Amino acid sequence: MRYNESSRLHKDPNLWLKRGIWFYLLLLIFEGALRKWVLPGLAAPLLIVRDPLAVLLLWMAWNKNLIPSSVLLKIMVIIGAVAILTALIFGHGNLAVALFGARIFLLHFPLVFVIGRVLDKADVIQIGKFLLWVSIPMALLVALQFYSPQSALVNRGVGGDSSGAGFSGAMGYLRPPGTFSFTNGISLFYGLTASFMLYFWLHPQGVNKIALCGGTLSLIAVIPLSISRTLVFTIAIIVFFALVTVLRKPENFLKVVLAGIGIFLMLSILSNFGFFQTATKVLTLRFTNASTTEGGLKGTFGNRYFGWMATAIATSLDQPFFGHGIGLGTNVGSALLTGDRKFLVSEEEWNRQIGELGALMGIGVIVVRLALSFKMSIHAIKKLQNGQMLPWMLLSFGLTVIPQGQWAQPTALGFSVLAGGLIIAAMNHHTETDHL
Repeated sequence: MRYNESSRLHKDPNLWLKRGIWFYLLLLIFEGALRKWVLPGLAAPLLIVRDPLAVLLLWMAWNKNLIPSSVLLKIMVIIGAVAILTALIFGHGNLAVALFGARIFLLHFPLVFVIGRVLDKADVIQIGKFLLWVSIPMALLVALQFYSPQSALVNRGVGGDSSGAGFSGAMGYLRPPGTFSFTNGISLFYGLTASFMLYFWLHPQGVNKIALCGGTLSLIAVIPLSISRTLVFTIAIIVFFALVTVLRKPENFLKVVLAGIGIFLMLSILSNFGFFQTATKVLTLRFTNASTTEGGLKGTFGNRYFGWMATAIATSLDQPFFGHGIGLGTNVGSALLTGDRKFLVSEEEWNRQIGELGALMGIGVIVVRLALSFKMSIHAIKKLQNGQMLPWMLLSFGLTVIPQGQWAQPTALGFSVLAGGLIIAAMNHHTETDHL
């Protein structure tokens, strides 16, 4: 046994780092299950269960000289460190809140580059295959939560809350969270899984066809069961990216047509079941109600994605120069300072960052996030031109979470980190991505 372990380490000196990244992924997916069902009494500390692992991974990567000399990474770390001081001197003055906010920049953001350095394309594909398999039982859980009362065990909230973990939906049905603490986990999980799924449909070699078909069927079923407009928009973006590959590589046209036929057949089969018909009606009503309130698709998508960005920049000078203090805009920060979970700064990500950090540092963070997204896009396009689709397909999901994903929420932060790292790792040649 010791010989086998030694042999593996000799072949892959980063084996333990890779195992740590897999553990990070598992905790990301099942952290909510631990907080709701397995260890509800430890729900509060389990909120940051991935933080010690992040510290360990960074320490191991540092010792192996695997943390790249990236300007973007340096800027984020400097902002995180300085923001702790400005929060204590000019802001809310609470060290615990400041540290909780700064850990985003000091612990998790650097993991994007560590994951990108440690993993390679083969590792990324293995993660994609794993997500395919997980998506199948996850869909069954979502369906059970959708049709069960909030008092049921499957719908228990964080800490074993018997009032349930569901969130506002339509027709009396609530959005289910799956194994996650909050409902956004489902849209994030299936968004990332869908980017892999469409890649596998275009590049099916070595993929278990049962997993691919079962995962696709699960995704189609979860779209209405999740009652999530975000998931619908995310899937639409991923499909668009897949269609772009056809323009670049016409031989993919037949694969896209076959995939489309397969998905259509699955959709036709599901449409005959009452559970799917009901869920579809619920999702449709949610879209209708939201469109009435927000002004249709233009208002929903424009305001949610682009409008909030413009508002954040336009009002940045109205904030104190050093902001109100890093961490103040998180639920943990508000709970520590007021005893209640509420938005003390802003629910929108860019507004929150500028409100916490002030115009200079807040816009600095936004610029770093946009610059990272832009550089990833450039490299992914180059890879696509060379016939490599994986970075491009992962980018389709990454662009929905890296530029303005809600990093104050641990699950959204985790999926942003994972998506960024996987995009870099999928590019194979680290020399091209060390300057991200």
